[in-house]
Amino acid sequence: YCRQNHVDLIQRCVMNVVKRASTAAVWLGLHNYCSMNMWLWVSGEIVCYQNWAPGNRMTPENCSLENRKGAVQSGGDQRWISLPETDRLNFICSRY
Repeated sequence: YCRQNHVDLIQRCVMNVVKRASTAAVWLGLHNYCSMNMWLWVSGEIVCYQNWAPGNRMTPENCSLENRKGAVQSGGDQRWISLPETDRLNFICSRY
């Protein structure tokens, strides 16, 4: 279940914050469950809105041993990218 108006509001807020980041990408709070070919928010919610850059949404066939997390590019069209969790990036915090 996806509340579209709520999702659009969050995306606009994220875009404004990310533009001021000091790293090329910003952690979004997306976790990859590779064996199930799923991405979930750290809160456990299913990802409704998706904005992946080409080649960045993993499939089980190209899963590696490293854990990967989702980040958003801080420049350009701010697409989502998959990066090793060991990368050091700015991150976004959310209050519910």
